[in-house]
Amino acid sequence: MAEAFGRPGIPPTWASSAKDWVGTALGRSRLWYTLGRGILNEVYWPATGRPQMRDLGFLVAGPGGWHEVKRVGRYQLLAEPLFPEVRVVHEGEGYRLTLDFVPDPDRDALLIGYHLEGEGLRLYPLLAPHLGGSGWGNTAWVEEGALLAAKGNEALALLGPFARGSAGYVGFSDGWQDFARNGAMTWTFSRAEEGNVALMGELLAPRGVLALALAPTPEGAKTLAKAALVEGLEEVLRRAREAWRAFRLELPKGEPELEREAYISYHVLKVLEDRTFPGAMVASLSVPWGNTRDDPGGYHLVWTRDQVEAAFTYLALGAPEEARRVLAYLAATQAPDGHWPQNLYPDGRAYWQGVQLDEAALPVLLALRLKELGGLEPQNGAIREMVRRAAGFLAREGPVSPQDRWEENPGLSPFTLGVTVAALAGAALYGFLEGEEAEYALSLADCWNARLEEWCYLSGTDLDQAHGVEGHYVRLSPPGPLGPRGRVQVANRPGVSLEVAHLLGLEFLWLVRLGLRDPHDPRVRATLHLVDQTLRVELPTGVFYRRYPEDGYGEHEDGRAFDGTGRGRAWPLLSGERGMYALLAGEDPTPYLRSMAAGTGRGGLIPEQVWDQDPIPERGLSPGRPSGSAMPLLWAHAEYLKLYLVWSQGKGPVERLGRVAERYLAGAVPRVRHWRREVPLSRLKPQEKLLVEERRPFRLHLGFDGWKEVRDVASEPLPFGLHGVLLDLEGHGELSFTFFFPEEGRWEGRDYAVKRGGSG
Repeated sequence: MAEAFGRPGIPPTWASSAKDWVGTALGRSRLWYTLGRGILNEVYWPATGRPQMRDLGFLVAGPGGWHEVKRVGRYQLLAEPLFPEVRVVHEGEGYRLTLDFVPDPDRDALLIGYHLEGEGLRLYPLLAPHLGGSGWGNTAWVEEGALLAAKGNEALALLGPFARGSAGYVGFSDGWQDFARNGAMTWTFSRAEEGNVALMGELLAPRGVLALALAPTPEGAKTLAKAALVEGLEEVLRRAREAWRAFRLELPKGEPELEREAYISYHVLKVLEDRTFPGAMVASLSVPWGNTRDDPGGYHLVWTRDQVEAAFTYLALGAPEEARRVLAYLAATQAPDGHWPQNLYPDGRAYWQGVQLDEAALPVLLALRLKELGGLEPQNGAIREMVRRAAGFLAREGPVSPQDRWEENPGLSPFTLGVTVAALAGAALYGFLEGEEAEYALSLADCWNARLEEWCYLSGTDLDQAHGVEGHYVRLSPPGPLGPRGRVQVANRPGVSLEVAHLLGLEFLWLVRLGLRDPHDPRVRATLHLVDQTLRVELPTGVFYRRYPEDGYGEHEDGRAFDGTGRGRAWPLLSGERGMYALLAGEDPTPYLRSMAAGTGRGGLIPEQVWDQDPIPERGLSPGRPSGSAMPLLWAHAEYLKLYLVWSQGKGPVERLGRVAERYLAGAVPRVRHWRREVPLSRLKPQEKLLVEERRPFRLHLGFDGWKEVRDVASEPLPFGLHGVLLDLEGHGELSFTFFFPEEGRWEGRDYAVKRGGSG
């Protein structure tokens, strides 16, 4: 056999992000597999953050021609949640192909049973390695009975009863090109060096078993694959089922479709947790719109927000040990200053570099809720220190977040503010902070909670008047002294911006969920009316919501994949958030559960987004069905299962801290207003004191009632590395002040004023 010729520049891409199923064997195995379009898509090894192949597809060839089964697209998926194996049955012109995927619980290997029915047919597996997380730089070769690939210290082997094989370059000398040009397998190239490569083999027997294995060396991969084949598919399946049996549980009964989706959601939670790095839960085993680009990141990364959402689901399931495992991982990956990176590889390396306050607050809420439920040992000093560092970060850096929960804009968001207030107050109320730190954190939480409407609520706008409401919460208020005013640039839509008044979203619902606002608060009800009028989308599969007006993260209008620009589609997880509010408001949440369960793919996996326009069959887009976004989405499955459990068990939201909700639903008011230059205030109520704060030492030059009684006051250290001057305006109508920074020897050169009386 000759070596494959040429090295074309066709860029590698990932498989389709829309998955039929995700699976793993549990046990000692460190292999995760995904199915899409009826074939094997990405396989992850040795951790969930490391995809190693694009796909393994199949060509069926005979006297009447050849077919690629994924392009034919006529198949059935037979999979049950909490079972490791999956059967896929393809049917086409003159053939029936049955594929059984069975992961080995003791080896990093996957067995694939195949049975091809039809006269004079042969089967050709077609494998596209993407070792090391990229399609570039792979080397592929053929040995007797084995298709092999390697790059660096990562290798894969596909073993089976191959009569022959070929290794080529994608788009030039690969097996698919051979069939496309010659109508048969005519090439038998022995090797393709360092490129975007693909392997093909010919199976003479219509029935048999393939073994795919990964290891640091080709020899190791072959050894694992051979051992799995020796043991046999039935025995491997028996042991894999036994490994999964330990994690089965009985969920509350419900409508059959809703109950099944609850089991699928639990299955997804178990699959998406890493075993090389326990407690790490990736957002998805997929690359959104992956069939259009080579993105090594994708969603197979750990987002603190998403994994905490999943850990809360474990608490709702009555499984605190799983939540503690997540908490231990969080404690291990926290930055010294108390925050977490925007996202991480499962091994703890940061990927993107953004900072979001909610991703520092949510781990605190998880620890506090664990303690409240009796699932956290009081002497666990490492978790206490984790909470203390995170609370310090929130106190120093808040209330303005560099990014909102959609990772797009800086500002003040009801969601981020809500979880931050709950985290700071809870850390004090549940004893994770003590002394001056506890007093300060509680004072800050009281102040920010009281100012939330000042920052995020508008009334009397043209939008309010058009819909007959008094006012509404905005999803984001930009940083600066103007409050909820001005314009905000829309991400992924160059040149598009919106007035803050038109920035609607469902973020405000978390104020109710956390117990900071009553579900029947008129401001909440008015905003919900606007959201239902503007962001709600009714589709054949149910009710869904877009994130915000003019969203740019999603397919283009003509169905083309998101390419850095596009139009945002409807998100099933937002149906879950809307359903949780419905339950808290005494309404029926089942329409939202049914929507989430119906807007899934073939295997019941919940996508990030569903297509919300007219069908585009040539692009596989149907209204209310998965788009090309990530699927399954951990956050969406966690949201579904939490809502299902709360609805069926009659309990409250698992994220809500009892003492925090009791404090704020009872109307706690601040005694001190915290002044910061990012969120200055102009008025102080008569009973309130003023704490002027900075993140560095300063001297306050101040005067009362037109710069009378002028004096200088040096700042004093506050908890968490802050500095401040506490002032009482009693007997005065106005305070004027400016800053001098002794370490720099300079005046700020700007005066500020706060009046006593009225609202802040």
